[in-house]
Amino acid sequence: FFFFFFFFRSASHVLLFAMPAATKKNAPRPHVVKKKTQKKKEKETKKFTIDCQKPVKDEVFDVAAFEKFLHERIKVNGKTNNLTGVVSIQRDNSKIHVTSEGPFSKRYLKYLSKKFLKKKEIRDYLRVVSTNPTTYTLDTFKFGDEGEEDDE
Repeated sequence: FFFFFFFFRSASHVLLFAMPAATKKNAPRPHVVKKKTQKKKEKETKKFTIDCQKPVKDEVFDVAAFEKFLHERIKVNGKTNNLTGVVSIQRDNSKIHVTSEGPFSKRYLKYLSKKFLKKKEIRDYLRVVSTNPTTYTLDTFKFGDEGEEDDE
């Protein structure tokens, strides 16, 4: 490709214009308008699970209270207590399943889980770990010096 440069000088400014050389490949093409087709948006269903088996087994965590906390705190369209038809929460023994019709963030569930742990003052002992793209697990912190004693 060849370009022709034209310099124009006005007052104290130098202007530079670049124009492509006219070739068959670069010849202007007629303007074609494509019609936009409207795609029907299917409601995106997202399912997330919070697994609380270890803390429930150790009797330090109440799943029913956590489920109630989620019902009260999850916001839909900027409002709490607005879950009807959009977000559903089910409890299955020591697991909580959150199903959403439309946009919903897994990270938001982690935020709310940590908030609940802090409220119950067990955040120092439990952590929220992602085990796969749709699941969080509540796990205890593992300390490295357990079971080791120093003999001096």
